[in-house]
Amino acid sequence: MVASLKQLSHKQSLLAPGHRACAGCAGPTIIRQALMAQDVPVVCGCATGCMEVITTIYPYTSWRTPFIHCAFENVAATISGVESAYRALRKKGRITQEMRFIAFGGDGGTYDIGFQSLSGMLERGHRMLYICYNNEAYMNTVIQRSSATPKGARTNTTPVGKVGTGKQQNKKYIMACVVAHNTPYVAQASPHNHRDLMRKVEKALSVDGPSFLNVISPCPPGWEFKTPDTMRLARLACETRYWPLFEVENGVYKVNYKPKQVVPLIEWVKLQHRFAHLAQPANQHIVTELQAEVDRKWDELLRLEAMTAPKAAAPAAPAAPAPAQPGA
Repeated sequence: MVASLKQLSHKQSLLAPGHRACAGCAGPTIIRQALMAQDVPVVCGCATGCMEVITTIYPYTSWRTPFIHCAFENVAATISGVESAYRALRKKGRITQEMRFIAFGGDGGTYDIGFQSLSGMLERGHRMLYICYNNEAYMNTVIQRSSATPKGARTNTTPVGKVGTGKQQNKKYIMACVVAHNTPYVAQASPHNHRDLMRKVEKALSVDGPSFLNVISPCPPGWEFKTPDTMRLARLACETRYWPLFEVENGVYKVNYKPKQVVPLIEWVKLQHRFAHLAQPANQHIVTELQAEVDRKWDELLRLEAMTAPKAAAPAAPAAPAPAQPGA
């Protein structure tokens, strides 16, 4: 059960202050929330990317856990190896302490460069949690498109000009890819809702097998928005249904938040200068296409929730009347 805010205020953050994240970066908040969601010792790995660079500039580190910096593409494989070694040492009786394992990667190191490593970890069934802090581009190398970048977004490799209107493709739907590996627990979360995110981490770490958490991570320099708007954008992503909060537990879908009043996607888009060109009349169709894609994925999510929901037990058939007795 997730601790109350009062209880959390007395817990030590396992990510120390003094890191070098940009002002308004959601990444450190995501890591802090994830690490405060459990009380068992945890070993962390981090792929090369924003969170590795800002927390481990030699000779300093912000991590108050055992920490391994990996190459861009192999954090899932690295922590798989650590988890395997732990199981072997437990079996030999050389370790008796309960421990958990978390791999962190950005969307570039998860959706693209590290996808093979992630797939292998899921298929082998290692007991570990993979958390993707998803800022929707290769932000650490100065904003190039990834397969998590939404259609129409401007990056340094999808420029806007006479022949370009930002990224031309819709983003990869990695959640379906992970679910297709028969992963026991898969979920999507947002740092603006700490209770939901921490509950999902807690549940993921209790699973006897692999788990995956995809967390939206608004990026001020990459998305080009005002620093104080980080959590506003995270919340709006959920209110517009662009970033649904849901989980898939052993193949059963559950939507955790259904907005009572759905906000049009344009309200989220217009706060980010990476989409500024979409305000031009000639590009209005891209906004329409983005909204249509959001609506389509939401409808698909609701269909999967209804289709996989546990069936209620059928009412018991009424007892047959007793046969009439002779002479009655």
